[in-house]
Amino acid sequence: MFDDGPAHIWTIGFAPGEVRRCSGHSGQAEVLTIGCCLATREELSAARTGVEHGGWAAAMRLPGSCLTVVRDRTGMRIAGDRAGTVTVYWMPVREGVLWATAAAPLAAFARAEPNPTVLLSVFMVRGVDVLAADSHFHTVRRVPPGHALVLGAGRQPRTEAVPAPAAERSFEDGATAVHETITTAVGRRAASSGRISSDLSGGVDSGTVTSLAAAGGPLLAVTYTDARMGEQDDMRYAERIAHDHPQITHTTIHGARAGVQHFDGLEDPSVLPFTDTPSFTLGLLAIKAAQLAPVTAYGSRAHLTGRGGDDVLDAVPTMVIDQYRAGHRLDAFRRTAAFARTRRAALWPVLGQVARTERTPYPQALAELANTIATGSEHAAQRGPATSAAQMLTWCGSGAATPWLTHTGRAAVADLVTARAQTVRPDTTPGALHERLALELMGDGHATFDQISRQQWDLPVHAPLLDNLVVDACHAIPGYARTRPGDFKPLARAAFTGNVPDFLLQRRTKTAFTSSLYAGLRANAPALRRILDRSLLAEAGLLDGAKMLASLDSAARGEPAPLAALHALIVTELWLATLPTARTTWWETTTAHQQEVTR
Repeated sequence: MFDDGPAHIWTIGFAPGEVRRCSGHSGQAEVLTIGCCLATREELSAARTGVEHGGWAAAMRLPGSCLTVVRDRTGMRIAGDRAGTVTVYWMPVREGVLWATAAAPLAAFARAEPNPTVLLSVFMVRGVDVLAADSHFHTVRRVPPGHALVLGAGRQPRTEAVPAPAAERSFEDGATAVHETITTAVGRRAASSGRISSDLSGGVDSGTVTSLAAAGGPLLAVTYTDARMGEQDDMRYAERIAHDHPQITHTTIHGARAGVQHFDGLEDPSVLPFTDTPSFTLGLLAIKAAQLAPVTAYGSRAHLTGRGGDDVLDAVPTMVIDQYRAGHRLDAFRRTAAFARTRRAALWPVLGQVARTERTPYPQALAELANTIATGSEHAAQRGPATSAAQMLTWCGSGAATPWLTHTGRAAVADLVTARAQTVRPDTTPGALHERLALELMGDGHATFDQISRQQWDLPVHAPLLDNLVVDACHAIPGYARTRPGDFKPLARAAFTGNVPDFLLQRRTKTAFTSSLYAGLRANAPALRRILDRSLLAEAGLLDGAKMLASLDSAARGEPAPLAALHALIVTELWLATLPTARTTWWETTTAHQQEVTR
């Protein structure tokens, strides 16, 4: 517990080394980090000195991924990280402000219910900042990633953006910073964690992280495969990486031999781990248990992953529209033509969509989407496959699961989109928006995986590519500059040639997991049907139970189906079914101070 006048901070579940405090002799400035802060003592002290001179933002940009609390004469600033792997939530109370890095305890304190519109909209629409300043609960507010909660005596709480880091960089200059920040993110974890392990899928991202970690010492690398994934070339890349690094002990988990696949082990929701937000990892729980079994036996104290690589080393399709807007029109045209060829789409419809998105303000696009959802006209507006090239270049749209919505559900989602249209910045660009939303989605997915891993296997999971400084370095290079038509992650090649095997950096393929998802849905269809039969969202009148069950049955037969939406619906229903809402689950009154504290 940290007790500084009006500020009371409790930390629960963190190792002693995960809580660091740096105070000045005068007591006028202080920096507190909780979580994976990789800053040296000198870096932390320099950040505190900066706070003393009014430069608080540098303290929010320390190496690692953690909660940061900055206190100076004016008050306190509390921030998570830019990717949202650490998120701050808050709400006003009689005594002031209650804040936490989890929303569920605050919701229990306020006796607040989950927000079904937010839960639905997350997988019903794309290109919409569904959460914004909201959380998955009524009453509880969210500090958007990249922002800080500002508290001061006699002032209303507010959030403000953490000042942006360095200005835009060229590909060549930026590659050096990318090398330095990722090497630091991986190397300092490896040096400070004792025994370590890593995912080694055979892809560029996990292969880069594993190679950099192996340069510092021994580690266990784990590759998961199954009969369908084995038809791809991931395993060959993983085996070759392990062979080229004598520091790597490599183990392979085969799904069929381990007897695991997607959606196994969900028959009894009461025994499932709880996460602060719905977690896609629940759909892979049995796979993760098998994958991490040799890791825990090895005694690993930090498991490294390549999560976030697509978000920092690659770019979203709509970056081409930002390229047009930046005045690089000839290069943007060439990129558009290459994109159409890659997607086997006719060029002119793709160019037409680029032009429409470029000239349409984002608030207008949201307003049109809200009307489309409310009136049920998305089928007329979305002819052709949902993943068509033209649709990938729109501001926003409805997902493949919108037919599940009832009239009440449509009205609720449309109202949320309308509300967002009234508050978004009109100068937002499509590429920057989609890049941020994708990053935050990945950050949330990593956060819940880490929560599950700590609960189930007492194993912290790390995503070095989602660290603040890594995101800053990569995103300082515009998305259209860090990628090239016909190439695959050239930024990784420019940053790590000489440190990561050339054959990996030259890789041009990426494995899809669709067939494995279908197989898991088919094998576990009875259990998944029971989950959806008890759907709380359908019981609330927001979803048509018959339609969503029909989609599940289609997927079980191997027919086209909204797989991502089904996965999201299943884990959302499990989250609602296991949500510990009782106040006594999270809070108790102490006899020493006669005040409530979180468990």
